[in-house]
Parts: sequence; C-alpha cells; structure tokens
Amino acid sequence: MARSLDLDELVEHWTLLDDERELISGKRGPTRLGFALLKFYTRAGRFPRGPGELPDEAVEFVARQVGVDAAKVGFYEWTGRTIEYLCCAPGYGRSPTPSSSC
Repeated sequence: MARSLDLDELVEHWTLLDDERELISGKRGPTRLGFALLKFYTRAGRFPRGPGELPDEAVEFVARQVGVDAAKVGFYEWTGRTIEYLCCAPGYGRSPTPSSSC
C-alpha cells in the first residue's frame, strides 16, 4: 500500500503539465486516467505494476484533473499491449529494452 500524500506533495508531483495534458488529449475513460497516472514514472523512474502502487490521493487528484472517475482506475489494463504502448509513448523518455516491445 502506498503512503498518504499531503496537498503540497500532490500539487508538486501529480499536477499534469501542459505537455502531459497534450499526451492524454485523445484518450478516454480508464485509458485517459491510466495514462495520466504514468506520471508515477517521473518519481519512481519506472512504471507502476498496478494501481496498488499508486497512492489513493494521487489517483483522486489526477482523476479530477482529467475528468475521469477515480474508480475507473480498476478498469485500466496494467499489463499487455496497452501498457506497453503507453509506456513507450513519446514524452516519457523510455527507450526500448530487451523486455519491451517498443
């Protein structure tokens, strides 16, 4: 379980920047929320393995920014082609590795 975050931490680490908003502009529903939550990468240097690694406060904070119900995070596919595609999307700086398909 992730630790609790205060408002200052949420604003500093989980506020979506203009270029990040542009990356999610064509996404909808759980994919929009899940992609926005890949902001986790900027703090951890890796992508989350699932919603259990994300602080509830961060999920709610990001969900409000993207206009998606926070409960939709449970419908996001954290494995498979969708996450591989999103993790390799421009803007997150991941380069291909032997274990990735991008």
